[in-house]
Amino acid sequence: MTQAVAIPAPQPVSIPIREILPYAVLVTVLALAALYFVSTDNNAMTLMAEGYVHEFLHDGRHLMAFPCH
Repeated sequence: MTQAVAIPAPQPVSIPIREILPYAVLVTVLALAALYFVSTDNNAMTLMAEGYVHEFLHDGRHLMAFPCH
């Protein structure tokens, strides 16, 4: 006679929200800050007289389809 052996099914790992929440908030705040500086720079972030930072952010606006003119 053969016997049926129950093979345990894998259980999904539960993700504790309380441990992930601070990191999710931090990433969200950093992403929003980056989005703010890229989308609203009016030479306020320019550190050099030649405007390299402005031009870099200006190109970033074009890549993300922000209106800039």
